[in-house]
Amino acid sequence: MRRRAALLGFSALALPRFGHAQPAPRDGVWVARDIRFASGETLPELRLAYTTLGDPASPAVLILHGTGGSGRGMLNPGFGGELFGPGQPLDAARYFIILPDAIGTGRSAKPSDGLGPRFPRYTYADMVAAQYRLVTEGLGLRHLRLVLGNSMGGMQAWLWGTTYPEAMDAIVPMAAQPSPMAARNWLLRRLMIDSIRRDPAYRDGHYTQQPESLRTASALYAAATNGGTLALQRAAPSTAAAEALAAQRLAAPPPADANDFIWQWEASRDYDPTSDLARIRCAVLAINSADDERNPPETGITAAAIAAIPRARLLLIPASAETAGHGTTGQARFWKESLRGFLAELG
Repeated sequence: MRRRAALLGFSALALPRFGHAQPAPRDGVWVARDIRFASGETLPELRLAYTTLGDPASPAVLILHGTGGSGRGMLNPGFGGELFGPGQPLDAARYFIILPDAIGTGRSAKPSDGLGPRFPRYTYADMVAAQYRLVTEGLGLRHLRLVLGNSMGGMQAWLWGTTYPEAMDAIVPMAAQPSPMAARNWLLRRLMIDSIRRDPAYRDGHYTQQPESLRTASALYAAATNGGTLALQRAAPSTAAAEALAAQRLAAPPPADANDFIWQWEASRDYDPTSDLARIRCAVLAINSADDERNPPETGITAAAIAAIPRARLLLIPASAETAGHGTTGQARFWKESLRGFLAELG
């Protein structure tokens, strides 16, 4: 009875934050030595931060965040709150959850730490290589049960499958296509990045205060490539409502640092796993939404890739006023039961 009371007390304490009791998150930092980037640039050491949940002896699950996010950000109620609690698909009492901060984000090394524009111009491949070293050298793990990523993390999940095909049992890339960074997605990224670089206040990355273009460029890209057509129509059905929404977004805090922001978005410049998809050996569950502005399903790119990969399937979430375009997959309620079934089939 004392044990039951203690468990109930823990559940009550955990309820406001996660909705379900789960092991407390633990933060860590590991320093990788002698880093060589795809550009040829080097660093003698690279700080890699991470957060974990659960017992390291349990099957390990790597969760990868989106651009500008952080590992801890994946603990939010709509994502971690739907996945990591008791009885949920990635119950942290059954799995060891690893939430790394990618290079250039969170508490990991980034330009604003001091190097500014002299920080190496990393790519997604560099970020994945650093994640692999963190998992294998830093945490001492030989194998992962699952690599699951959203948006940028989804693209990195594809790269895990092609670069380290024996490292995990399954990958779940979400809000991402296994194709070159192109079309609207890259066009708008290029325009966003260059609008900041051309701002006189940017001063080639040696600014003394954050350029005002950082706020506008970020808000414009988000409005153009996220939110969902039906959801935005419902949120702003009139000019006055759209004006209010624009004012709200422009009043929100801008990204913290212009160099960090540019490096993060430009890291996708050479992303293209197309030629290596045949290397994938693990099971694949790709999850996209039908209203994803950055990865429109009507191109047929993801469907064609999935058809050519053994043990791969695509879950396409139908568009509705409840979905949020590219942001849909950040809400685990839309796909968590499909994930549960996928994991059960792995055996």
